[in-house]
Amino acid sequence: MLAFALAGTLLSIGQAWLVGQSLAGLLAGQKPRVLALLAFAALALARAGCGYVAEMAAATAGATARRRLRSAALTTLLEIGPALLRSRHSAALSAIVVDRIEAMDGYFARYLPAATLAIAGPVLVALAVAVVNPGDALVLAGCGALVPVAMALSGIGAAAASRRQFQALERLQVRFLDRVRGIATIVLLGRAEAEAAAIGVAANELRARTMRILRVAFLSSAALDCAAAAAIIVIALRAAAQFGGGATISPLGAGHALMALLLAPEFFAPLRAFAAAYQDRSQASAAAEAIAALPEPTPLPAAATVRTVAAQGLTVAFEHVGLTWDATRPPSLTDVSFRVAAGDTLVLAGASGAGKSSVIEILLGFVPPTSGRVTLNGADIATLVPAALSRLTAWIGQRPMIFAASVEDNIRFAKPEASAAELAAAVGFARLDSVMAGLPEGLRTQVGEGGYGLSGGQAQRVAIARAFLKNAPLLLLDEPTSHLDPATEQEVLDSLRRLAIGRTVILASHAAAAHAFSGRRIDLRDGRVVSLTRAGAE
Repeated sequence: MLAFALAGTLLSIGQAWLVGQSLAGLLAGQKPRVLALLAFAALALARAGCGYVAEMAAATAGATARRRLRSAALTTLLEIGPALLRSRHSAALSAIVVDRIEAMDGYFARYLPAATLAIAGPVLVALAVAVVNPGDALVLAGCGALVPVAMALSGIGAAAASRRQFQALERLQVRFLDRVRGIATIVLLGRAEAEAAAIGVAANELRARTMRILRVAFLSSAALDCAAAAAIIVIALRAAAQFGGGATISPLGAGHALMALLLAPEFFAPLRAFAAAYQDRSQASAAAEAIAALPEPTPLPAAATVRTVAAQGLTVAFEHVGLTWDATRPPSLTDVSFRVAAGDTLVLAGASGAGKSSVIEILLGFVPPTSGRVTLNGADIATLVPAALSRLTAWIGQRPMIFAASVEDNIRFAKPEASAAELAAAVGFARLDSVMAGLPEGLRTQVGEGGYGLSGGQAQRVAIARAFLKNAPLLLLDEPTSHLDPATEQEVLDSLRRLAIGRTVILASHAAAAHAFSGRRIDLRDGRVVSLTRAGAE
């Protein structure tokens, strides 16, 4: 890329020399040189080709860099897991993965090559001018030295303005997503017009901040234009003084003077490109700060300690486990210990905030315990390969995630390679076949984001079908029937009892669901175990 850009600069020097000599010859009364015109056209074509190749290479470099950054950011988010949503809004995380990484394109595609060309390009032009007219080369060098100073001063302001603009954009995205999610509540409370006006105010704030960035950017362009104009004027005055001094000027000397004049814009062209790209650097700097602020995922253990466990007959044990989400708040779990034998069921009971979901999140690998140890078949969960831990567990929460796709695609998320027979068996075990018979296209029926088009019970059956299809030995249930009506709840519980056969089950639920399973029961209060009793199925 840089080689082709520099080649274009060299070709422009050749063009300037040809034009200068041709114009000097015409001024001296000589006939036009056909060969010079043909050579100029050939250099123009070659220069256009070099420019095209350089632009394509820059675009490819920018796309490659953004792809790698986006992949790294997504990998980080997936490794951290849903625990990150406790401290960051989903819209803010989306802005980092989409908008802020997109803002890095100019840094890789334009700024990095422009930074090199801003030095190499003017040096090549100045050397070419120095060969024919050293005084004009000094003029170019003097005027060019003023440009970086002006750019540095404007760049400081642009970086701060870009940072504030990204913050305003993030706030607008967060506000807009929240209002879209709660649009029914907004309409019912009669707040539609007020919220629309508030979003308009936020959008105007973003517009104002964007215009401030442009104003700062224009200062850099204005300084460069002034320096370029000054250089051209001084070179032109020097040439006029030579021609007007009464001395006889040879065609060669006139050609050199014209060449220096023609190369003055070429001297500033790389600096102009660098000035434009400098704003990309300011934006990239603000975007990089947000990307770098993402928390680091929990490091994997040393290769020698990473392991898997047998997928049949899974025993779960908590040994004096503590968990603190925020150092400024009380711990979510304190000295929690229990053991669930393979194939047994443990019911976690307690009021909201007692720590039931924290136990589930530790077992899912979303967050490591602050203290203590969690083992699966005697293996510390911290030493398990993440993919292996995922294969061992199936999870059904209060409101399962239903993606904007067909019902079949949503079930196959658990096992994309499953055969048609395996899919049909999972649908039957979850008692979803009767529900699908009432949908226009059965399993191929498209549902909206969040399960739009399915009732709560139907969505829960889709989650149960996923768990059946995954066939994991550890089943984690987090309030799976809390929002269902009694009749639907009983049907879902029947499917869950069938799903629990032969599996180790840990259930965090209210009384109705807890009594549907036989096994031990642990009562939690403020993150501590207060009692251990026997829970029997009714």
